[in-house]
Amino acid sequence: MDSGVSAIFIKPFARKNGIRMEDYILDDIRSFNDFFCRRIKSGLRPISPDEDTVIAPCDGLLKVSRITNRTVLNVKQSRFSIRTLLRDKKLADSLEGGYCLVYRLCVNHYHRYVYFTDGFKFPDRKINGFYHTVRPVALEEIPVFTENSRQYSVIDSDKLGKCVQMEVGAMMVGRIANEKHSAGRVIRGMEKGHFEFGGSTIIVLIPKGKFNPRADILENSRKGIETSVKLGEAVGKLIQNN
Repeated sequence: MDSGVSAIFIKPFARKNGIRMEDYILDDIRSFNDFFCRRIKSGLRPISPDEDTVIAPCDGLLKVSRITNRTVLNVKQSRFSIRTLLRDKKLADSLEGGYCLVYRLCVNHYHRYVYFTDGFKFPDRKINGFYHTVRPVALEEIPVFTENSRQYSVIDSDKLGKCVQMEVGAMMVGRIANEKHSAGRVIRGMEKGHFEFGGSTIIVLIPKGKFNPRADILENSRKGIETSVKLGEAVGKLIQNN
């Protein structure tokens, strides 16, 4: 998908998935992957001006849930507890009682993403996935064991405390391309990176007592329904601690 020949797939892909070509900057597109991580035109993904809101870091289909030691996330054919997702027991325990926000990106979504909050970002952590083709007899109905590759940032936010923003790559296809891996100050709405070809997921973890999701998102999630959101859109309010 990086070759020049792959550009022939762009127009059919855009038509099939209802992508409005006029919304994007396409001057430097040379391959399908260039198109997949295309940039949107200025003003089409405004960041919520209300500083007391938490914003969506990406376009996607959102579900929210409480974080408990029994939370199990089904992400890209993989199943994770919060501890196995992070591979950090102390960090996982610090998030107990908070909220987990899972944004599922489909191929028709905009595949660039931003930081959902201001704060000091610690160096990124990268976890390589694996793909097992061995099928134990005891689990014969399951054809493979998988664990997707993922990268995450711990962000120490003045308003939210220590949060997590994680990117999960699609098995065998999606590549995570983050701009800044080192520690430093980040700003709400600043571009964090993009996914190359393949469906993808972003997970945000917020500690207890800091955030209330939007009522419609919470109600949909209780019913097992995903809510369509766009990058920069407010998805909930900060809890003001006096």
